[in-house]
Amino acid sequence: MAVRCTMLVIVFGLFCFLAESTSEDVVSSMGKITRINNAGPYLGIVSPNAYELSPLLQSSSFSNDTTLPYLDIAGRRFRFGKVHNEKVIIVMTGLSMLNAGIATQLLVTLFKVKGVLHYGIAGNANSQLEIGDVAIPKSWAHTGLWNWQRYGDGPDDELALESSGDYTRKVGYLKISNYTVSETGNAITDANNLLNNVWFQPEEIFPVDGVPEVRQHAFWVEVDQHYFDISTKLLNMTLEGCVNSTTCLPRTPKVYQVERGISANVYLDNKAHREFMRSKFNATPVDMESAAVALICRQQKIPFITFRALSDLAGGGSALSNEVDTYVTLAAQNSVAVLTKFISLIGS
Repeated sequence: MAVRCTMLVIVFGLFCFLAESTSEDVVSSMGKITRINNAGPYLGIVSPNAYELSPLLQSSSFSNDTTLPYLDIAGRRFRFGKVHNEKVIIVMTGLSMLNAGIATQLLVTLFKVKGVLHYGIAGNANSQLEIGDVAIPKSWAHTGLWNWQRYGDGPDDELALESSGDYTRKVGYLKISNYTVSETGNAITDANNLLNNVWFQPEEIFPVDGVPEVRQHAFWVEVDQHYFDISTKLLNMTLEGCVNSTTCLPRTPKVYQVERGISANVYLDNKAHREFMRSKFNATPVDMESAAVALICRQQKIPFITFRALSDLAGGGSALSNEVDTYVTLAAQNSVAVLTKFISLIGS
């Protein structure tokens, strides 16, 4: 009871802070949230954008709550309903790590959520997979937190603030001069570059079971092992391979469990960087939200998993690589198909 009262105080404080930007009356919303949570727990479903959300809402697997179909809070719409008889709360984040983190934190703070399922489309860094395939990574990392090393220093030189524990050389770096070419496109092996090196950094995290204001660090965040085990039952799914009667992929898309996915506030459409991220981190999907969802769930101790359908080979390299506009809808539909099938397996 004391824990519950404490949570209500925290949530009320959050509402007070967000009152001016919240479309629901604070007191009214608190009552609705209490009633919603009394009917929980729920699976939280996190969708990045409208074109990924729409096929889920239109799916025959989803039925919305007729008494309270949604609640608008702090610019986010939280939708209530069921997928295959599992109670769900769906929220769309919007583009980027920041939006994904905010929406996920609101979801797990305000509502009684037993697990978080994230889905959507992604760029592909793994040339062995193809457009339309759905990747289920075992781990996620945010690769957009850097220490940009001053010119003249190298791998053996300590980074600024490294001695205080703020930064590290343990994760590795990108040497920008390695990607210098001549006017004819040939690599220059002995090149130098004023941009020098960027060192990838782990995130500072503050888990709920840790000490407040005492930081921990995390780079790779693993999905829930139980969820990952269940996802093995998805590997033989039949996925959509055609946009219409005349536009089809060269082979039927498949579901793959992969080692790693990466996220950053970068739309990756560059072959050299894609190949570097693949060789450096063994990444398959590359997107702009999944690692944020992972980091929030890691800190809040909530199980999660992510399903990302591949919409293009980032930066090109195949005959279909620049046709993201053609296949984005198909990829989104495939991610929803895998998501809803996974939910049916949880229920069974």
